[in-house]
Amino acid sequence: MNFLRGVMGGPSAGPQPSGADTIQKLCDRVASSTLLDDRRDAVRALKSLSKKYRLEVGIQAMEHLIHVLQTDRSDSEIIGYALDTLYNVISNDLEEEEQDDSEEENSAKQVDDLGSQFTEIFIKQQENVTLLLTLVEEFDFHVRWPGVKLLTSLLKQQGPQVQQIILVSPMGVSRLMDLLADSREVIRNDGVLLLQQLTKSNAAIQKIVAFENAFERLLDIITEEGNSDGGIVVEDCLLLLQNLLKNNNSNQNFFKEGSYIQRMKPWFEVGDDNCGWSAQKVTNLHLMLQLVRVLVSPTNPPGATSSCQKAMFHCGLLQQLCTILMATGVPADILTETINTVSEVIRGCQTNQDYFASVNAPSNPPRPAIVVLLMSMVNERQPFVLRCAVLYCFQCFLYKNQKGQGEIVSTLLPSTIDATGNSVSAGQLLCGGLFSTDSLSNWCAAVALAHALQENATLKEQLLRVQLATSIGNPPVSLLQQCTNILSQGSKVQTRVGLLMLLCTWLSNCSIAVTHFLHNPANVPFLTGQIAENLGEEEQLVQGLCALLLGISIYYNDNSLENYRKEKLKQLIEKRIGRENFIEKLGFISKHELYSRAAQKPQPSFSSPDHMMFDHEFTKLVKELEGVISKAIYKSSEEDKKEEEVKKTLEQHDNIVTHYKKVIREQDQELEELKQRINTLTSQNEQLQATVTQQVSQIQQHKDQYNLLKVQLGKDTQHHNSHSDTFQMNGIQTEEVSKLKEELEEWKNKHELLQGQLREKDSVIEKLNSSQLEMGTTEQSSQTIKSAGLEHNSELQKELEMLRSQIQLQAAEISKLQMENQKLQVMNAAADPALGDSGATAATSSELEARLEQEIKELKSEVKALSEEKESLKQHLDSSSSTVAILQDEKSKLQREVAESKKEQDDLLVLLADQDQKISALKIKLKDLGVPVEDEDDIESGDQGDEDEDGDEDEQD
Repeated sequence: MNFLRGVMGGPSAGPQPSGADTIQKLCDRVASSTLLDDRRDAVRALKSLSKKYRLEVGIQAMEHLIHVLQTDRSDSEIIGYALDTLYNVISNDLEEEEQDDSEEENSAKQVDDLGSQFTEIFIKQQENVTLLLTLVEEFDFHVRWPGVKLLTSLLKQQGPQVQQIILVSPMGVSRLMDLLADSREVIRNDGVLLLQQLTKSNAAIQKIVAFENAFERLLDIITEEGNSDGGIVVEDCLLLLQNLLKNNNSNQNFFKEGSYIQRMKPWFEVGDDNCGWSAQKVTNLHLMLQLVRVLVSPTNPPGATSSCQKAMFHCGLLQQLCTILMATGVPADILTETINTVSEVIRGCQTNQDYFASVNAPSNPPRPAIVVLLMSMVNERQPFVLRCAVLYCFQCFLYKNQKGQGEIVSTLLPSTIDATGNSVSAGQLLCGGLFSTDSLSNWCAAVALAHALQENATLKEQLLRVQLATSIGNPPVSLLQQCTNILSQGSKVQTRVGLLMLLCTWLSNCSIAVTHFLHNPANVPFLTGQIAENLGEEEQLVQGLCALLLGISIYYNDNSLENYRKEKLKQLIEKRIGRENFIEKLGFISKHELYSRAAQKPQPSFSSPDHMMFDHEFTKLVKELEGVISKAIYKSSEEDKKEEEVKKTLEQHDNIVTHYKKVIREQDQELEELKQRINTLTSQNEQLQATVTQQVSQIQQHKDQYNLLKVQLGKDTQHHNSHSDTFQMNGIQTEEVSKLKEELEEWKNKHELLQGQLREKDSVIEKLNSSQLEMGTTEQSSQTIKSAGLEHNSELQKELEMLRSQIQLQAAEISKLQMENQKLQVMNAAADPALGDSGATAATSSELEARLEQEIKELKSEVKALSEEKESLKQHLDSSSSTVAILQDEKSKLQREVAESKKEQDDLLVLLADQDQKISALKIKLKDLGVPVEDEDDIESGDQGDEDEDGDEDEQD
């Protein structure tokens, strides 16, 4: 402590030591002191000097501070001081804050170099970074927070190198992800900044962070902080999300599949009162919109973009963005970014484009959002960036949207124009912008109209019908003619470039439009004159576009105009311009710097209105046509003829192929229809077959019923003819008696079967009894089983005796029934001669009927009793069969046990025989060696003698 007072404290008599000397003494103290308190005080002193003497502390103390981190892990205070000191040495943030008061101009560069050099020294030993990762895991605030700040500073200075060290470190990224779950907001917020630096331009780390549940945690933090109303923490989280998602298809797919797009919708819920937006809210919402654009960027794979667009529509995010788009009081930069975001959400997605076409602005009367946006685009008082955003939105709305293109062009056609003039259509706004005095409006309107014709030959032909009224009293002029008239008037370069791009797009791949263009005799001389002149650099771009337009007029010429056939136009170029000069002028387009910029991405982004010259889609057209036109210029007439013949042949071939495709398509449709008819007929056939089968069964039933009725009617007629009621009754009685005979025969057969089964069971039981008696001497346990079996058998025999007695009774009843049957037959025979006496027959028939009915009832009751007895016999048989099966199982078990015991006895006998042989062999060897050995017989006789002596003594006692 006295040393520190001398270094840091009060006045002393001698000269004051310099900063370098003080730092050297402190470093020696840290290295040599054995007391932890002294080392801690020395490190604290180095921390206080590190801001002012950054270079000296970094050079002299870094090694000692790293050693402290390695050896003094148990003391959190000294570790915290060491980390703070290293942060002050490596970080450039402190120097940048004080740079405003500095008078040196190159201090910023020197500071960057110093921090980078110290970082390089620190990370030269990879173990230092690994040690730092371990310290960041500590929960102690005084260790974890400075560790996070130091690691963030290292990543700022030497990002790729530190990223690689962390990536190869075991669980390196996972340790840092735990910072987002820290309950202390300071550490959590600095953890977000650390992950920002860690994920910059490193796809591997971005994937690891994403799969460590980063999206869930970051979205939770944004929600907790209040979404767009939150502070700078929300901004940091959004920047980290952009790092994870931008140009990373895997993370974008993971974000979409995890249903995180749905959680973005509350970000854009803006209230009605939109005045007084804070700067932080504007920043947050701007970043949120950019995050949406990252997911649907045109540079992403088309499949991924399409799936995100659909998800945004289904969760209501697109609807929410359109609400902001039409709201009032929204700041201009937020409105511009919202337009750009909506543009990319609907680009190339038919569902989203259709929804956007249905959006209306909250005006009276309501107007379509497209019309309101176009009004802003052609209004020269609107900000330049806003007009560019509206143009991009219109382009995205028409991209791969033939339905939308047709709706825009239809507003220009004579049949659909509103005669009252109460509402302004999109087509009217485009025409107004095309011919206004503002060159930027001319260019935007021309490009927008060109996108309405992109890759749509039908609309190019329909647009030729558009007529414009130039002035009162003059006849209307076609839109194509008006565009060429403005070109020839020598307007601004931007206007002419826009009109030439529109004409090139219009005429390409449309021979009818080329014919209309060439039909005006002033057009070709104007183009050749523009190309042939030697003008300045600004006009070279116009010359190149004029050459492209003339080349399109040659390449897509169908030779319908005699004066402007392909060959004549080529001769005209050869005479007035020269082929080489024409090709050179054509090359001016692709060599222009603004052309290269426009070809990079679809969104029109220009630093100033003067640079607004080329459209992205037009650059694709130039790339496609430049080489084709160059070849067409050098072709001879014979080659053109051959090419035309080839084209005609190809057209014919295409027509044939199209015809066959149409035929095949029709045949496919017919096949599908026939298949459907076959399926329906098959199902109907199955239903009909089922009904037929059902009807056949019903018919059979009816036949059976008919036959029965027929038999009964035949018998009735016989009895009626004989005039004998008694005979009719006897017929019925004989029929019933025959049925009863059949039933009796059946019962006899069943009775015999039951007796046979009982005899078989008796024989089986007797066999089991005999086998159990033979096996009774094997084991004691079997005796109990046998006794139980015998008891059960005696019970079964008793039951069998009872069954026999019942069967005898049944036999007696059957004989009784037979006797009664014979009596009935005798009565029938006796009734035949008495047919004449009607009164006697009536009396006897009534008596017979009563007796028969009573006897039939008795027989039925007896049959019922017999059936019940049969069921009881069956039950007894089943129980006896189950007991027999149980006894057989027990017998088999006993047989197995006896066999096993016999086997064991045989094995024991074999072992005893082996032992006897070994003992005898050993005795022989002992005798050979001279050892006295007693035989078993001697031993046994000796034992018996001893026993006799003992017995004699007992008797004497």
